[in-house]
Amino acid sequence: MNTARYLLGTGQDTASVFVDAEKSYTYRELRDAVTTLGAQLHDMHLPAGAPVALAGPNSFFWVSAYLAIMSAGLVCVPMPATLTPEEFRSRLQWVGCRAVMFSGAEGRRHDLPADVVVLVESALLEWPGAQFEICDVELDQDAAYLFTSGTTAAPRVVRITHRNIQANTESILDYVGLKSDDRMLVVLPFSYVFGASLLHTHLRAGACLVNQPSFVYLESVVGRLAEQRCTAIAGVPSNFHALIRNSSFGSRPLPDLRLIQQAGGRMSPAIIDEIRAAHPRANLFVMYGQTEATARLSYLPPAELDGHAGSIGRGVPGVSLRVVDGSGRDAMPGQIGEIWATGENISPGYLFDERRTAEKMPGGVLRTGDLATVDADGYIYVVDRAEDFIKSWGHRIASQDVETAVMELTEVISVAAVGVPDPVAGEAVAVAVVKRPDSDLDAARLLAHCRARLPKHMVPELIEFVAQLPLNSSGKVVKREVRDRLHQIASGRSVPA
Repeated sequence: MNTARYLLGTGQDTASVFVDAEKSYTYRELRDAVTTLGAQLHDMHLPAGAPVALAGPNSFFWVSAYLAIMSAGLVCVPMPATLTPEEFRSRLQWVGCRAVMFSGAEGRRHDLPADVVVLVESALLEWPGAQFEICDVELDQDAAYLFTSGTTAAPRVVRITHRNIQANTESILDYVGLKSDDRMLVVLPFSYVFGASLLHTHLRAGACLVNQPSFVYLESVVGRLAEQRCTAIAGVPSNFHALIRNSSFGSRPLPDLRLIQQAGGRMSPAIIDEIRAAHPRANLFVMYGQTEATARLSYLPPAELDGHAGSIGRGVPGVSLRVVDGSGRDAMPGQIGEIWATGENISPGYLFDERRTAEKMPGGVLRTGDLATVDADGYIYVVDRAEDFIKSWGHRIASQDVETAVMELTEVISVAAVGVPDPVAGEAVAVAVVKRPDSDLDAARLLAHCRARLPKHMVPELIEFVAQLPLNSSGKVVKREVRDRLHQIASGRSVPA
């Protein structure tokens, strides 16, 4: 089944599907828009399976275009709105896109080759009453090409099939308990795999997505949650760190809020506790995933947060997770190994990169690169990404353990721990810290806290207070940029403020 038909098949015609500013769109309007855009794409006579780029911020047009591309038997290539024109052209040429669909005013920033066909939002006003039938496709046909977030390395293009999307959507719906009257406040871009999973699951459930176009003004986020009577919010750790430590999210009553979803990296246990205390009636789902897994790989049920604090849980329905040692054998409880995953949501590989596909997904098994332990009950605990370990004085230090200790200070909004070169220790622990604007927290008090909470070899040697951490388009911390900045500071070189 074509994913467009799968996602559009349940929503009631008159039910709201997307709210943007004060405008509310219905499922009937979405189906009509997909038909209109699908007819225009069909009229371009692109080859079956041709890639079509989709760029710009979240909008009703973005959702319509995403589904229309798939409905026409083409492959959607979402592009973050934060790309520079040079990056955009490079990605466009590398994938081989001959058509682009622009949401909002995004197209005005780009000077494209003459042979690239462009569709913009005004296309929705053309061809009213257009006739178009959703194309039949094989489930293993590619539906989307997703660029990885690139927080630790150069991005790659992940092939996602119709089977991948539908399998992962069913898995998530199986445990998260979405209902047709749910209203999700969307702060994540749909071009990011976590944001895309919210789109998929809410469309399939016949529910509604409420767009929050900016995360700069935190009180506007909290206000929109309340005013739109949203029942759910989802985000990455940086979103929740900022909301709970630097806005009224932790004190303002939100009686309609019943679901909170977190993924995209490990969230501090202190932040989890503060969210639960602030909104005890809401179920908090801690989840884990990767772009190569379409979205979700595991979840920790809300009822297990106390008994398995710090865990990412176990595999979502239909996904098998293992923690394996260097020989590929199952790790013993407490032993550190790599997370491997299998399931119908696992990508068939990287576009134009057979070598890396064979390394990362041999035989359909996703080797995540995340190191973890497993307990006697089968619950998994991520220790760190292999490249984020800090090697100091002969010890392998998980950067997340240092970050957890720092986040216990309620004046800290966010922190990133990295290793910087040290001629004696090999690497020294360094942290970049964002504190609340009204805080008088200084390095001495932070250092004293770390000395009381951490072994000597894990205590930071360098503490740098910064206005903000570098984030990618998905809101995840880009550690390589933190590492570069702190390396320059440690070596005595001046860096921009």
